[in-house]
Amino acid sequence: MMVLNMQEPAPLQTEKTLSLIELIQNGGLGGQTIIGVLCILLLIVVYIYFERLFAIKAAVKISPSFMPQIRSFIMEGKVEAAQKLCIQENVPVSRLVSKGLSRIGRPLDDINTAIENAGRLEVYQLEKNISILATIAGAAPMLGFLGTVIGMILSIFEISNAGGNIDMQLLADGLYTAMTTTVAGLIVGIIGYVSYNHLVVKTNKALYLMEATSLEFLDLLNEPA
Repeated sequence: MMVLNMQEPAPLQTEKTLSLIELIQNGGLGGQTIIGVLCILLLIVVYIYFERLFAIKAAVKISPSFMPQIRSFIMEGKVEAAQKLCIQENVPVSRLVSKGLSRIGRPLDDINTAIENAGRLEVYQLEKNISILATIAGAAPMLGFLGTVIGMILSIFEISNAGGNIDMQLLADGLYTAMTTTVAGLIVGIIGYVSYNHLVVKTNKALYLMEATSLEFLDLLNEPA
């Protein structure tokens, strides 16, 4: 007589989905507060990046005929016409040239000093708020790690209150929630770091243009009549 071994079918395992919104909602007040702060920092990074990017692009936008016209006006002794042209351009380069034009007739060292002082003000305006990006790039990951530590402490506290019985589901949920703040902090930090370095490169290009134009203007004044 043959006996058939009938195996019961294995229960179907339901696939668990990972929802970022649920992780944030279950993160407790501490985790939600840190995520909220990181979101605000991200908005600040995006605002400063695009505001400075457009400002720097506008600062280096100058007509190719600007310096040839300045040269022509100076050679003809038309300083007022050169000043009007600088006012029309109204960019950092033209403002430096205008400062130099206002010192024509003085020693060349005095003109150079005046241009350098004006250049420092222009550099300050170009670099305004860029340092905030560097601060956020460094602080955001640490803030996210702080949220992770808080989440881990809360998970251990919940396990301790459970009478020493380790609930793996409770532990896993706590770890998910704790790591969410670290991921958010790293994302904000990376975006801030990349934005900062990109703006630094753009600012340096603007500074090189200002320096080159200032030297060209001083060489023009130093040319024999």
